[in-house]
Amino acid sequence: MSILDTYRATHPGSAALAERAGRAIPGGVTHDIRHLKPFPVYIERAQGTRKWDVDGNEYIDYWMGHGALFLGHCHPVVVRAVQEQMARGTHWGASHELEIRWAELVNRLVPCAELTRFTMSGTEATHLALRLARAYTGRPRIVKLAGHFHGWHDGVVAGVNPPYEVPLSSGVPDATLDQVLVCPPNDVKAVETRLERGDVAAVILEPAGGQAGTTPTIPGYLQELRAVTTRHGVVLIFDEVITGFRYAPGGAQEYFGVTPDLTTLAKIVAGGLPGGAVCGGRAIMSILAHRGDPAWDRSERVAHAGTFNANPLSAAAAIATLELCADASLQARASKAGEELRRGLNEALRRAGAPGAVYGEASIYHVSFEGKPGLAGFDRPRRGELYHLLRCALLNTGVDCSMNHGWVSAVHADDDIERTFRAYERAFQAMVADRAFEGR
Repeated sequence: MSILDTYRATHPGSAALAERAGRAIPGGVTHDIRHLKPFPVYIERAQGTRKWDVDGNEYIDYWMGHGALFLGHCHPVVVRAVQEQMARGTHWGASHELEIRWAELVNRLVPCAELTRFTMSGTEATHLALRLARAYTGRPRIVKLAGHFHGWHDGVVAGVNPPYEVPLSSGVPDATLDQVLVCPPNDVKAVETRLERGDVAAVILEPAGGQAGTTPTIPGYLQELRAVTTRHGVVLIFDEVITGFRYAPGGAQEYFGVTPDLTTLAKIVAGGLPGGAVCGGRAIMSILAHRGDPAWDRSERVAHAGTFNANPLSAAAAIATLELCADASLQARASKAGEELRRGLNEALRRAGAPGAVYGEASIYHVSFEGKPGLAGFDRPRRGELYHLLRCALLNTGVDCSMNHGWVSAVHADDDIERTFRAYERAFQAMVADRAFEGR
């Protein structure tokens, strides 16, 4: 049978749920990246590095909660912390000690962090960080890099996917898009040209490269960017939603040795529960604080609310996770597994006779049928139908991951890696047998 015939035959329960979801949810999914042709899988439970769908199929998981579960599914320390907190209350509508302990951990681990403010997602974190930068500098515009993703709010939907002149989403006013200046990645001269305008508040980027490092940052670029933003009095924001606590206990800024003014966090920072954060230097972060001065508090302070910010359940999970992630041996283990996985998957590609390359850094890998990107990233849309087919082929062979990349956790074992090599090779072979690459 073809890949899709096998997929349909082995996932009837997911097919039925997808049909039901289509009648209740727009598009049938609650996150764009979960869209899958012909239909997504529906998961029933997970443990460690494995998860099981409603049809009883078992998968080695490299999706790992969109990269949030660095300690794997249902880590016993995290589960115990959440269970104990659940019995005490899920939302007190008040300040509590856990939020202080959580902030203290972030401030201790992240090099730029003197103060931390919590949000409920990475999108909220980047939204708040840009507002802080504008308030601090008194300037309106933002520089972002083509191919870098910072969430779905209006201020960052420009220049995400090629063709870069088309925003990520419709429904965003041109006046908002005009406030965003898009530069090619790895080109510090292009950034400096924009900063010479004198109206730029901040430069925001994923420090390891756009979209989880799909377009890697070249050596020296971050250091040059730090120097040029300092020279022009522009706030440098690292979006470490993906890299935070993964590349090193202090994130990519520790890994690369470059300290930004602000950092946005989500995923690992909340221990696999909903949550995000903005952290940074005291001078900028203090703009959030009430001063008891009516003029300041009403018209100069950056306002920030959120019903579930730093809720006790997320705080409990976060503390349990970050206390473990403070041990750099976990990141070293995951990164070593990531390196082994990238090597083995490249061999699997070659043996199967499939085009492309597998690359990445630390504990992240990317599968690209177009080969590695240039310095400015991919100049045309990716072959989306191939990645849908790859994911279906992988699900048929017992692996789950994002369309073109995966996140290795600190608990993936040697046996997981070996089984993954074999699963990917069978998936690539199935794509070749389906003639997926012919005429491309």
